[in-house]
Amino acid sequence: MSLRRVGDNEFVEEHGGDYEDFEPGMVIRHWPGRTISETDNTWLTLLTMNQHPLHFDTHYGARAEYGRVLVNSGITLCLVGGMTVQALSARAVANLGWDRVRLKEPVFVGDTLYATSRVLAKRLSKSRPGNGIVTVETTGTKSTGETVIVFERSFMVRCRG
Repeated sequence: MSLRRVGDNEFVEEHGGDYEDFEPGMVIRHWPGRTISETDNTWLTLLTMNQHPLHFDTHYGARAEYGRVLVNSGITLCLVGGMTVQALSARAVANLGWDRVRLKEPVFVGDTLYATSRVLAKRLSKSRPGNGIVTVETTGTKSTGETVIVFERSFMVRCRG
């Protein structure tokens, strides 16, 4: 979090950054983490119309490979990606895409996830003067240290001035 003075003893809380705030190699540890509940998994799985019983049928999950229900991997991507917004893209002009999404380990109800991002690259936009493109690699881990997801994301931010 950063504060910007707007008056006598008055500040505005700012999130995200401008193009100049990002440098390749920077590592950002996002906070807070998020513990996934059964309700999160069931509702979001059904909301996205993923009807695989492995994500919401306890009896089915008990007979599957891991012996229990798995958290829908789409939820893992959304939660870990969402954890990065405050620090990275809260002031973004546009989210440009996700690449190289890799699921490393299963996620279960009750797992707590955390995210860390590393700035891979940045460049000025060729089509949008006054804007730049930042690419990061984000890693989602369980509180136990296991990596569950890794992906790259690119977003456009404004340049100062």
